Amino acid sequence: MAAAMVAAYHFLGTPTPHFWGRTELRDSAPFLHEISRYGWLGVEFFFLISGFVICMSCWGRTPAQFTVSRIARLFPAYWCAVLLVVLLVLASRLGHRPAATHIDPRTVLGNLTMAPGPLGLDPVDGVSWTLWVEARFYLLMAALLVLGLSYRRVVAFCGVWLAAAVVALEIHSPVVDEFVLPRYTGLFVAGIVLHLMRRFGQSLLLWLLLGFAWCYQLTVLELRVADHSAVPPGESRPSWVVCAVVLTVCLGLLALAGIGPLAGLRWRWPVTAGALTYPFYLVHQSLGIPLAKGLVQVFPRLGPVPSTVLSVSCMLGLSLLVHTLVERRLGPRLRHRLTLDMRLGMRPRDLAAHPAPTRAR
Repeated sequence: MAAAMVAAYHFLGTPTPHFWGRTELRDSAPFLHEISRYGWLGVEFFFLISGFVICMSCWGRTPAQFTVSRIARLFPAYWCAVLLVVLLVLASRLGHRPAATHIDPRTVLGNLTMAPGPLGLDPVDGVSWTLWVEARFYLLMAALLVLGLSYRRVVAFCGVWLAAAVVALEIHSPVVDEFVLPRYTGLFVAGIVLHLMRRFGQSLLLWLLLGFAWCYQLTVLELRVADHSAVPPGESRPSWVVCAVVLTVCLGLLALAGIGPLAGLRWRWPVTAGALTYPFYLVHQSLGIPLAKGLVQVFPRLGPVPSTVLSVSCMLGLSLLVHTLVERRLGPRLRHRLTLDMRLGMRPRDLAAHPAPTRAR
């Protein structure tokens, strides 16, 4: 659902004038355009979910194991998406067509690190800025892993993080903001607290912590709304009230799935959809939007909505290929090799505590 929200925003809700050429979606399908304008909240939904699942995946792991799992999970599909965008740009140059993304060797190399922004480079994949936010959240969780995970430590970590976010908003320090992530702290903390409820049971302390985190997040949400307030003439800026309601519904859905009646569902299709979410998220903007615009240019009568449906269908097919040929093959091998390399630096008693992994099938 989060990926669908983000895709709807990028395809149908963008406020850029003449996004679809002569045919403007806000004129031909105003209602669809209006609801898609709030699809960027899917990014917030991703961060909320991330707090839940990363806390879950951290439990019982060492910092090294957690680092290996994150590298093996994120980088194979990301590298593939970056290289696919590079191929698209090169093909556009060969066809003497203008490309929306500037590509040179330095830009490509910097993007392969997943941190093009801090390196002063434009992202090859437009959504990669969110991965850098995630990476800094992983760094905070890895630091907590060094101390060891327990109920009290995680609760204290959430409380300290919220307090640090409030201080960061007050002192306006870019350096502190880079580490504290004050715009997203409430999302990550809310997800972590929901996982604590799932693992240890509900309590007044956890509900109070969740309430404080959500009050904080809805307050700073205005900063994100302001980021999306640059709209064309004749179009209203996004409403904070609507954004707050949508985001609270997202929290409710995660609560239903984590500690509510949806927690017991064991359907296969959501697992498959979840597996395709990450590669689809990576390719839908940088590859899917050029495809949709190209379809409108070649077939003017097609219109934005049908071209979006065709493009999204193609991106889902591409996501399945990336998941099958890259993630499922390269990911386990990368995890296996990195685990072996990590073991070379472990002491004998650590080796006894963490036996050698078996090769993934």
